[in-house]
Amino acid sequence: MNINEVLIQPTFTEKSTLNQEFGRYTFKIQPTANKVQVKEAVERSFNVTVTSVNITMNRGKRHRYGPRFKTTPDTKKAVVTLKAGDRINLIEGL
Repeated sequence: MNINEVLIQPTFTEKSTLNQEFGRYTFKIQPTANKVQVKEAVERSFNVTVTSVNITMNRGKRHRYGPRFKTTPDTKKAVVTLKAGDRINLIEGL
């Protein structure tokens, strides 16, 4: 997998915004990506030093539409912790 395709998008939730104060950033990543690839992608993209990567796999939920069932897609996210003093400016102009 190409290193530029690992990160899909950063996530902006209340919890992830609070974690940014402690140097933890959350990204939606490719389902086939692993910790080594995520670390390398963040370090190359943002020129920072990554100390740890935690990955979670969120299974899609099942919804019922009349007699049919539909499942939302599975998602995978990574919480990346940076070295003290490093920052990523995800939103320009704030």
